[in-house]
Amino acid sequence: MKRLNIDSGSVWESQVGYSRAVRVGEQVFVTGTVAADESGSIHAPGDGYAQTQFIMRKIETALDHAGASIHDIVRMRIYITDMACADAVGRAHREILGNIRPATTMVVVAGLWGEGSVVEIEADAILGVDEVDQCGCVMPETSRTSSS
Repeated sequence: MKRLNIDSGSVWESQVGYSRAVRVGEQVFVTGTVAADESGSIHAPGDGYAQTQFIMRKIETALDHAGASIHDIVRMRIYITDMACADAVGRAHREILGNIRPATTMVVVAGLWGEGSVVEIEADAILGVDEVDQCGCVMPETSRTSSS
């Protein structure tokens, strides 16, 4: 099985020793991505909504270079620096991936790379998923015990 490393040209990739994305077989893994532009400046400092949109464009470009698309995303990990921006980040995520609905985790962290950076996103994709079925089922609530 072949491994394809996709670089974006960021100076950090060679300095730190990582790839923007890695494709192995039909799977693509996109590294944690912040809203840094080509010069390393953070796009829209402090704005979770705008940063999420910017990051998703970067992820989409990486997936494209790997022969995938955002429609192939099955898992997202979102790191935010403040719970106050969770709604804005969630709204931007929903606008882009609402019909795809990947398994997603959002975690609050102490800090991210780059002054003003409030969001970092990782994505995993699997190629060859032709259609999405929604089960329409609701998972049962966990049993609760009440104390009196």
